[in-house]
Amino acid sequence: MSPNKPKSPLEKQADWLSRYQLGLRVTEQGTVVSVGDGITWIKGLSSAAIEDIMIFADGSRGMVFDLNRDLIGAILLYETEALTAGTTVRHARHPLSIPVGDDFIGRIIDPLGAPLDGQAPPAVIGRGSLEQGSPPIIARDFVHKPLYTGLKIIDTLIPIGKGQRQLIIGDEGLGRTSIAIDTVINQKAKDVICIYVMIGQKRSAVVSTIETLRAHDALEYTVCVVAEASALPGLQYIAPFAGCAQAEYWMAQGRDTLIIYDDLSTHARTYRELSLLLRRPPGREAYPGDIFFVHSRLLERSTCLNAENGGGSMTALPIVETKQGEIAAYIPTNLISITDGQIYLDKDLFTSGFRPAIDIARSVSRIGGKAQHSSIRDQAGQMKLDYLQFLELEAFTRFGQRLEATMEARIKRGRLLREILKQDRLTPLSCHFQLAWLTAFNDGFFNTVEPKEIAGYLAKIEQGIASTTLTLDSSHEQWQQAISDWFNIGVKQLS
Repeated sequence: MSPNKPKSPLEKQADWLSRYQLGLRVTEQGTVVSVGDGITWIKGLSSAAIEDIMIFADGSRGMVFDLNRDLIGAILLYETEALTAGTTVRHARHPLSIPVGDDFIGRIIDPLGAPLDGQAPPAVIGRGSLEQGSPPIIARDFVHKPLYTGLKIIDTLIPIGKGQRQLIIGDEGLGRTSIAIDTVINQKAKDVICIYVMIGQKRSAVVSTIETLRAHDALEYTVCVVAEASALPGLQYIAPFAGCAQAEYWMAQGRDTLIIYDDLSTHARTYRELSLLLRRPPGREAYPGDIFFVHSRLLERSTCLNAENGGGSMTALPIVETKQGEIAAYIPTNLISITDGQIYLDKDLFTSGFRPAIDIARSVSRIGGKAQHSSIRDQAGQMKLDYLQFLELEAFTRFGQRLEATMEARIKRGRLLREILKQDRLTPLSCHFQLAWLTAFNDGFFNTVEPKEIAGYLAKIEQGIASTTLTLDSSHEQWQQAISDWFNIGVKQLS
């Protein structure tokens, strides 16, 4: 055929069809059957899988949460007023992720990465997956660096290491959040990036926490991920995973991070609510059977990486609520078995005026002692055991029994220690202060001091620490001499 001969209509139609087929895209489309209570039922998307992202024609977003023979149950992450039955749905063809980058430090965001502080959206460097496997064993290192909370009772008797998962547990109103906030404030100038996740809290509580962090300049190194009580249940569910994805970004760069989950009791109730609405089979206390897996896969992502993988760490402080001190309830026992220890707050201690109201008998740190500085570890020594023995002896004296002089001395010493361990909120103390008071207590500097005078002597230590050049590696004799100068007591006179 001559190249100049015009094509017939049939030839033109064949050429047009071939070009159309090259650009043809086949997509699967579903339809919303019903919407309500933060969930939606969808039909017609037979290839959908769990945790797939759904894009609705009105602009809403959802995530597949349950699969049935004929319908798909999805939780809503963003909902417009136009979302109704009959709205078309399609796949996003990518897993749920959150934008990450250094520009997020100091910002307040929702679990999808959108700013809540009225400022421009942060610059995005990459995206972090909300659902990601925990680092393998060969990528992990032993917990070997301390993370100081600034609280005397924790840093000495229940120490925490970087990469550890330490549970904060207790009834409402006993100071669980205060311990977490104090820990964040104490990370100032310590090159630790903090992520504070607030799940299902009232707006007044959210504002109070953020303003406290701002007042102590802690927002400069903190990311606040907020899913308040009025947010969609789906956002409350993904909030801790969004915070974890943020922390993983910096951990992968070799940075040390601290993440607070406030709190996982609310998160568990939200997960139960969504599961019951989607007709999942209920288990114990109506929680779905996989609630343990939900929290374990979240907390197992916190670890300390070895040098070959950057050497970064993610320390997790999950908070859980008990009812009337029932530590054996379902969710608390789950989290206790997942974490590396717990800080238990007791109501009786709180009402008696012992703050922070930490029950030493029920609190434990299974691996934090390995990360303590050797000087602090040597001074702390048997202090926890001695304090527990003192509590037993003090209970015995309530029966009016007459005690030997040695027993009376031990009780007096225990009462002094209890007074020393008291601490007001928002007053974190340095690790040098911890070593100083431990040395002073063990070497008898407080032996002639009355409990009501303890605060004055601790103030002398704080003043001395502000001007001393001693370090944690300084000798015991140097610390002993410095304390004797601060107290105006000679070492020989003391001995």
